[in-house]
Amino acid sequence: MSGRLEVAVVGSGPSGAYCVGELCETAGLDVRIDVFERLPTPFGLVRYGVAPDHEKIKSITSSFDEIFEDPKVRFFGNVRIGADITLEQLRHRYDAVILAHGARSDRTLGVPGEGLEGIHPARALVDWYSGHPDGRPDALRFTTKGVVVVGAGNVALDVARMLCRTPEELRRTDVPEYVVKALAVSPVTDVHVLARRGPAFAKYTNKELLELAHMEDARVVLEPAEFELDAEQEALVDANPQMRRRIEILKELGESGRPDASRRIHLRFGLAPEAFLGDGQVAGVRCTSPRGVVDIDAGLVFRSIGFRSDPLEGVPFDPRTATVPNERGRVLDGSDTARGLYVTGWVKRGPNGVIGTNRRCAMETVEALLEDWRSGGIGGAGRPPHIPDVVADVSGVVDWAGWRAIDNAEVAYGEALDRGRVKIHNRARLLELALRTEP
Repeated sequence: MSGRLEVAVVGSGPSGAYCVGELCETAGLDVRIDVFERLPTPFGLVRYGVAPDHEKIKSITSSFDEIFEDPKVRFFGNVRIGADITLEQLRHRYDAVILAHGARSDRTLGVPGEGLEGIHPARALVDWYSGHPDGRPDALRFTTKGVVVVGAGNVALDVARMLCRTPEELRRTDVPEYVVKALAVSPVTDVHVLARRGPAFAKYTNKELLELAHMEDARVVLEPAEFELDAEQEALVDANPQMRRRIEILKELGESGRPDASRRIHLRFGLAPEAFLGDGQVAGVRCTSPRGVVDIDAGLVFRSIGFRSDPLEGVPFDPRTATVPNERGRVLDGSDTARGLYVTGWVKRGPNGVIGTNRRCAMETVEALLEDWRSGGIGGAGRPPHIPDVVADVSGVVDWAGWRAIDNAEVAYGEALDRGRVKIHNRARLLELALRTEP
């Protein structure tokens, strides 16, 4: 197919950004890409999901800046697909639409008492400490010494680590001031991270574990009986050097650390939540284990057992996997492909992998899209010459210059507080800055 390829990308997180980058870098391709983001700010998971103390990972936004600043690309922030504009509008006006909107919903445990006050998805805490515009500074109350985090992945460790950071450590990140102030007076002293199975089956990475060795006023605690490996785990560890190293790191963490640290992260294994205890407000978690029933006191609980994508009107959806059925990124509608519609990232493959995983996923999707373009499978739909009319009637659209105004304001705000960048969390304030409506 000759002529210009026009693509809409829904979502500006890593998955969407990598798709944009792949298209822009394709030699000999005349392409125009419009990126639609429901938030006033770009970068999705990197800005609002990666833990604030993971500064090296968050620095990847500098490469995303270069992608979005390419002359072939336009950014439309604060635009909701399905509310401000419809997916059908996009499909009518673009040769291809790539859905990269991630996974915002949370999985539940389905155990008695899960509706008690004080039980939250991990997303609630992540949104809170990340300054997500959908969150509120008063969304969480810290009134308890004991906290339970259910899960054995990297997000569970992020939650535990952030709850145990000192104010000085937090001030070296970009968290909003309300986070520093709230955690500075938090009574939390013990965070229990519960894994249903033994340590060999834990999903967190070795790199994430090692970060626990560098907490300024927190140490790791292991229960010796829970750390014993059965024959199945011994065989796995013997066959897998990475897993063997994980066990070594866990042992080192349990044997080191300051005995006088004011906060403790308890890495617990073989504990499956059976019920949440309490009358109205959660007071503890009852777990089953190979050694019998174990009760853990906790006035605050976070579920970290995975995320789910939500269905988008007009797009096939598999509720079992919470993904869009696809073949190499081409959306499948029954046995046929949905012409010109593609997916990438978590909505394509499920919530797994690390930031870099999204690049490989995006490459596959873009490869399929370009195959369809070159074979004439997409394009030539007789659409209007270009797309400003799609957002012409949408108020409050944030362009890239608007994002840069937010970016500069956050840096200036941090300097005023004698910190690095500090996130601005209030949506109205973000829009004031982006739309330059200040007096």
